[in-house]
Amino acid sequence: MTKAEIIAEISSKTGIEKVDVQETVEAFFKVVKNSMVDGENVYVRGFGSFVVKKRAKKTARNISKNTAIIIPEHFVPSFKPAKTFIEKVKSGNKK
Repeated sequence: MTKAEIIAEISSKTGIEKVDVQETVEAFFKVVKNSMVDGENVYVRGFGSFVVKKRAKKTARNISKNTAIIIPEHFVPSFKPAKTFIEKVKSGNKK
């Protein structure tokens, strides 16, 4: 399902104009993205958590040149679904 399909479905179920739904969805994603850039986690009860995970510094190998590369510590975005969400997906209809 694409973002456009999500916007169309929300619009048809709520009766709100697609333009207004699109602005709301875009604003939601912008808030989540900006919060995670600032190092804050976002928790949506019953859906899941958007969390920032820290990756430690590590040594990797460049096999073609046979050299060691140092990868510095960095942060990556991650999503952890809620338990109720996981259970619904497990018991849902599979195509």
